[in-house]
Amino acid sequence: MTGINHHGVWAIYRFEMARTLRTLWQSVATPVITTSLYFIVFGGAIGSRIDSIDSVNYGSFLVPGLIMLSLLTQSISNASIGIYFPKFTGTVYELLSAPISAVEMVVGFVGAAATKSVIIGLIILVTSALFVPLRIDHPFAMVAFLLLTSITFSMFGFIIGIWAKNFEQLNVVPALVVTPLTFLGGAFYSIRMLPEPWQTLSLFNPVVYLVSGFRWSFFGVGDVDIAASLGFTAVFLSLCLGLIVWIFKSGYRLKN
Repeated sequence: MTGINHHGVWAIYRFEMARTLRTLWQSVATPVITTSLYFIVFGGAIGSRIDSIDSVNYGSFLVPGLIMLSLLTQSISNASIGIYFPKFTGTVYELLSAPISAVEMVVGFVGAAATKSVIIGLIILVTSALFVPLRIDHPFAMVAFLLLTSITFSMFGFIIGIWAKNFEQLNVVPALVVTPLTFLGGAFYSIRMLPEPWQTLSLFNPVVYLVSGFRWSFFGVGDVDIAASLGFTAVFLSLCLGLIVWIFKSGYRLKN
């Protein structure tokens, strides 16, 4: 039985992290500036008219939603671009013929994408503390949600990168599906503020469970039960794992 090819995993991971350093402004500075603008616009304009939600200052209430918005978009973008470019340039065939397994390849690409997303999430958290008072009631749950969400959606991004045939397809799911679902998923409000039937319909939005669980780890309050949030994350993680296994077994858009 052969062992894990640590050198191969590290080579992919290091290459992907180096790509972030080459695009440092886009990878790190842009999300931070965007977050600051959210606080200026939402915190200043809307926050002055909303005292609190669930006994939480509205500016503070925004923070988990902003971090989750960044985690979802950055995880998908980093992972999808990471695997798409080897396909685009043809170097993916070198990876497939190299002495590295499918699991090790996924660990390298997904691990790098998740690492970048977590770093950006933490930077946004620190940036937010400059604008509003923050507290984290359940720090271990917060870290768990941060890691699970980053890993799960990095795997989802990896799948998108393999599926995409061009740059338009690469961006269509994040732009037309994930971002709208996040804005409608309680990132900037509580779904309990919505009238029926919109409140009930919101429960069919998967992002609601992610945002609610992450917000619970900060303030101990959420729109849905914490068990439901964890359950959804586990189910989506399992689905992504299953799809990736099928992709490498079938060679879908990799070998044919």
